[in-house]
Amino acid sequence: MGDKQQIYEDNVSGTWYVDKKCILCSVCSEAAPSNFKEASTGDHDIVYKQPVSAEEVQQCEEAMAACPVEAIGNDNA
Repeated sequence: MGDKQQIYEDNVSGTWYVDKKCILCSVCSEAAPSNFKEASTGDHDIVYKQPVSAEEVQQCEEAMAACPVEAIGNDNA
């Protein structure tokens, strides 16, 4: 799970985030394209929209489980 102390500043505010362990593998943006995308700097992914539906939450949970470096966090988990 992501480390709240290492959150990228360009994540949108909210409970879901990507931390600085991210290796830009894009697993998250493939699993939850409505919530994750590549950062404008091109070196990591970010949460650009917090999930608002049950489907989006499920996709974010799938992204978190699939992240190879455990860079995705959720304060509510």
